[in-house]
Amino acid sequence: MKILYAIQGTGNGHVSRAKEIIPALLNRAQVDVMISGTQSDISLPYPIKYSCRGFSFIFGKKGGVDIIKTIRKNSILQVIKEIYALPVKNYDLVINDFEPISAWSCYFKGVKSVSLSHQNTLLGRDIPKPKHRDFFGQMILKYYAKCKVNYGFHFKKYHNNTYTPIIRKEIRLQRKIILDHYTVYLPSYSDEKIINVLSKIKDVKWKVFSKHAKKYYQKHNVYIRPVSSKKFEKSIVSCKGVLCGAGFETPAEALYLKKKLLVIPMKYQYEQHFNAAALKELGVPVLKTLKKKYVDVIKNWVQEEQQFSLDFPNETQQIVDHILYDYLNEEQLEWAES
Repeated sequence: MKILYAIQGTGNGHVSRAKEIIPALLNRAQVDVMISGTQSDISLPYPIKYSCRGFSFIFGKKGGVDIIKTIRKNSILQVIKEIYALPVKNYDLVINDFEPISAWSCYFKGVKSVSLSHQNTLLGRDIPKPKHRDFFGQMILKYYAKCKVNYGFHFKKYHNNTYTPIIRKEIRLQRKIILDHYTVYLPSYSDEKIINVLSKIKDVKWKVFSKHAKKYYQKHNVYIRPVSSKKFEKSIVSCKGVLCGAGFETPAEALYLKKKLLVIPMKYQYEQHFNAAALKELGVPVLKTLKKKYVDVIKNWVQEEQQFSLDFPNETQQIVDHILYDYLNEEQLEWAES
């Protein structure tokens, strides 16, 4: 069996998950890897067969996606060329993690594809939802990487085809110690904005991982360093708490490690507002934005205790086997009916 596994490269979550899913797939089949997008800071320790520009959302510095840069950095013509050039017909099955080039290539060429991503769960009936509606955000969730067969991840198992988060073995195997710092990952805010707010909260050591910094530096009690996967792993395992965006992987890792967690959903990222609603239901505090008027809220969060009892078991191989079992059963049913 030959599988194409296609990964969205905007942000780090999809690539982090791929590091666990690819070896599980390799245990069962021949696998080629495809990645599209330009915003990931994590390298993948497997050969990449196809690398596409795809369609990436560019992080800004004011708490959201930079719409102007996103438009400038992407080319619809390039996306169309990549959709038609990707040889999806060479594979028995295409599995994609919210990756649009492979999804639409399969759609236009009549190739079977399966979507395995967190985004798949968000439009389900019983999922916690944000109070506001975002028509454009809903269209992104529905059509950005459209597939007929969908499996997903969420903080809780809401449906049969929903799994709890995949936690990287680098996180699972780290020796758990508690030091005196707080880990911060807010890629859509400038360093200056983060420093202006967090430096107001004295007697706290803030370790900030920045997409905008070129080198390590310190200002007041805020320590800024470029994003590094290894350093981030050590920081999040040993910290007292995590302040981050309302993505999926970093909050999931914080919950798994039973760290205090405070999230700020990105503007113009509807997915993050779904995540924030789910996290709030679990008891995680949520801020609308990073501003000085919320300094007292952050201070209270630092001083208070949080208790989480969520269990994210290591089920990656079982998840892969479930998907392949469903696919093979469907193949046999189609053969019997033909």
